[in-house]
Amino acid sequence: MKKRKSKITADYFELFSETSGLKGNFSKYELECGCDEAGRGCLAGPVVAAAVILPTDFSNPLLNDSKQLTEDERDALRPIIEKEALAWSVALVDNHEIDEINILNASILAMHRAIDKLSIRPEFIIVDGNKFKPYADIHHQTIVKGDSKYLSIAAASVLAKTHRDEIMQTLHAEFPVYDWSNNKAYPTPKHRAGIRKFGTTQYHRMTYDLLGEKKAEAKNIRKSRKK
Repeated sequence: MKKRKSKITADYFELFSETSGLKGNFSKYELECGCDEAGRGCLAGPVVAAAVILPTDFSNPLLNDSKQLTEDERDALRPIIEKEALAWSVALVDNHEIDEINILNASILAMHRAIDKLSIRPEFIIVDGNKFKPYADIHHQTIVKGDSKYLSIAAASVLAKTHRDEIMQTLHAEFPVYDWSNNKAYPTPKHRAGIRKFGTTQYHRMTYDLLGEKKAEAKNIRKSRKK
């Protein structure tokens, strides 16, 4: 895949050093692992999760929730995180498993798989959001909007997002009519127009509201009840 040149400047880093307030640790355990996922709301492709253990002295003024970063910023951060982390890993659950066990369970399973792959066993786990299932005998804490509060979760969000984007770029080459290189399989008008015209692929999540019809129907029912 063609690499893009980063547009990040020294002034940008200086600006973030003044505004970024992410915390380095929640539990006070040195080997604390942050977990996050990407792709829950997509109509196709896998959900991807990352697990990251950062050094206690890790600092990067740019690091933030991946949704608040541009693609260039995420691409610039990824090699930094992968180089400086004590341990990191990425894992996925494909669309077929998502359809079998639902997206919540699939997201948690992907995070468990990512933790499985870590070269260092964490002493504590912090997870973005409010849902998780115990992993082995390691204590954990869910943190709503944790990717904008803790460095390790923010780092995991960047890795999950960038690795998933790469997967969708590859799948786009196979099925360009859905515009996955741009929408990453989220429910955009162009993606849904592709489904209407060409049907679904083996990568689509068949339990999802692929055309938005169920949502529209539910909205109409609510309107009729108010009359």
